[in-house]
Amino acid sequence: MNRTNIIQTQHLTKSYGDFTAVSDLNLHIRRGSVYGFLGPNGAGKSTTMKMFLGLTRPTGGIFQIDGKSYPRDRVAILREIGSFIEAPAFYGNLTGEENLDLIRRILGLPRSSVEEALELVGLSQFRKRLARKYSLGMKQRLGLAGALIGRPPILILDEPTNGLDPVGIHEIRTLIRSLPKRYDCTVLVSSHLLPEVELMADDIGILNHGRLLFEGTTEELKQKALSSGLPADNLEETFLAMIDEDNRNRTAGGERK
Repeated sequence: MNRTNIIQTQHLTKSYGDFTAVSDLNLHIRRGSVYGFLGPNGAGKSTTMKMFLGLTRPTGGIFQIDGKSYPRDRVAILREIGSFIEAPAFYGNLTGEENLDLIRRILGLPRSSVEEALELVGLSQFRKRLARKYSLGMKQRLGLAGALIGRPPILILDEPTNGLDPVGIHEIRTLIRSLPKRYDCTVLVSSHLLPEVELMADDIGILNHGRLLFEGTTEELKQKALSSGLPADNLEETFLAMIDEDNRNRTAGGERK
């Protein structure tokens, strides 16, 4: 594995019967970066993240995380990752603080790690409130706190700003952008909104129907758009045009068959 890449996949594939959710995926996630994983809903982003966390097994290909290979080093890989996948689940009859304390005890972390995580996501004043009384946005923040607790070197965050108001989105986006420098970590964050990813990511991977259409910086995305005759002035338009073109090619390919 290239030492500058903390996560790397080779031909990673996941199929469910006749349906291929992730197809021949080659990702290169640089150590100490924020990597924006972008694609429409159902593109395969969550499935890829679940494979990294050992929640579903690949049907083809391999991946390495921090020099460790799956499935041989599955437990060692999990020790290095903090994750937030889909809607986080909590015990509604426990407070936010108590929910985080359960995670702290499982991980064998000091008591101070709970307060630090709550402060990071702006939930300190709601620490004693029962989780079932949290708003959707507060639950998203608590899920993010659960991923951040103990300062793991790798964070995998699936749509972490869902349910947040514009102020909350800005705060969480700013937090994610700051994490690599503050904690010397790498962040893989998914979204279906390019403007959101553009403001926090160093590199972008664009996925559609399980296939990687692009990987690189936003500047490289602009260059690719220019060379491909796609809109390049507005990256949101570039993204939508790239997805639309891929969908048309897939439809045409299917019709030819």
